[in-house]
Amino acid sequence: MLTDAELDPTPITAKTVAIIGFGNQGRAQALNLHDSGIAVTVGLRPGSARAEDASAHGLRVASPADAAEGADLVFLLAPDEHLPGIYRAIEGSLRPGAALGFAHGLTIHYGLIEPRADLDVIMVAPKGPGAALRRLYTEGKGMVALAAVAQDATGAAWPLALAYAAALGSGRAGAGVLRSTFEQETVSDLFNESAVVWGAVPAILEAGFETLVAAGIDPRLAYLECVTELKLLADLVAERGIAGMREAISNTAEFGAASGGHRVVDEAVKARMAAMLGELRSDAFARALQQEAASDYPALREARRGARASALEAARLSLKGEPDR
Repeated sequence: MLTDAELDPTPITAKTVAIIGFGNQGRAQALNLHDSGIAVTVGLRPGSARAEDASAHGLRVASPADAAEGADLVFLLAPDEHLPGIYRAIEGSLRPGAALGFAHGLTIHYGLIEPRADLDVIMVAPKGPGAALRRLYTEGKGMVALAAVAQDATGAAWPLALAYAAALGSGRAGAGVLRSTFEQETVSDLFNESAVVWGAVPAILEAGFETLVAAGIDPRLAYLECVTELKLLADLVAERGIAGMREAISNTAEFGAASGGHRVVDEAVKARMAAMLGELRSDAFARALQQEAASDYPALREARRGARASALEAARLSLKGEPDR
């Protein structure tokens, strides 16, 4: 982990940066850079509802092509599935020897974008949502980030990537910058999203809830037991690690965890995880994401409808005293 003591901020101090997009990561990164004294222009499509917010924070707003023209570093921070089209639209505006940046390696690793040979291609990937990145920065803290270089046309890509991470606040005490690669960041991130935190954990919560309800337990109690305690778990793991978390709970809970966890997550589950990892190493996921976007997200819309209509969501609303949607 590199911290501010090892990071040189000067490679970016006199640079002009274009941030394309002002959503989850774009807003946070643009504001953090601006507050670090970096000249930032936000690239947004004409008529974007986010332009007023960006301007209100003292940021220059232009079209993506105009923002990219003359910029030393252009960071693409729109949703992954839109980045190939954005790159095609701005490629002619990128000056020779400019740097192209990403917060996720997907489009480069899977070849959805093939940057010009004269461009540096870097990645700085904060390991958390944009809102948290911004909040930590304003509190004088930082968020861990990965840095990587896919193409070093000028010989200055690595110093620029690390300086960018420092300007985001990722080198501050309690955080740090880890050198990585586009492949490792992409595959591990997709694996986490599909098979661990964002994929498997909610599925386990739902399965536990459904098992208790099917056995006659009040759905509200099933929700409290299987879902609401997740925050307690996450807080304890973040503070103490998994070993420390187990030491912090009651003997009853610890004994139940020790005797039950491996029966749910057994060797068959690990084998399926390994199979999923193998699938993610190919470009099948990236291509499917492109097709999903081109079809106006039918699978995502159906999944959202199913989640809103579930018995688990009804139990949550009942506990909050809200009517069913």
